Amino acid sequence: MTDFDPEKFEEKYVHYFEDLESAYSNAYDQLHGEHPSDVLRAIDRQILAESEPFYEGDGHFRVELPDDTDSRLESMQLDSTQCETVLDEFVAHIEAELRARFEFDS
Repeated sequence: MTDFDPEKFEEKYVHYFEDLESAYSNAYDQLHGEHPSDVLRAIDRQILAESEPFYEGDGHFRVELPDDTDSRLESMQLDSTQCETVLDEFVAHIEAELRARFEFDS
């Protein structure tokens, strides 16, 4: 695990790139097999690839999605209700992975 410094998280891609990559990858792996792979791939590539994680304080992280997430979901030509559900779950898993990665979950 990596020592976490909230000030360094301001430049997260310089200091914590590997940790962020691992958190996103682990979240994907956790959902793999629970949801259709085409839905997971589409969300990962078309939405989460342009998301931004933020540290909120007190061990809490937030993943900010692109402004045009709704139109991206619509353009996927997949069940929109299912995609929204999977996206919400995916984001929750990423946030949990970040907490665990930086040892905020005990």
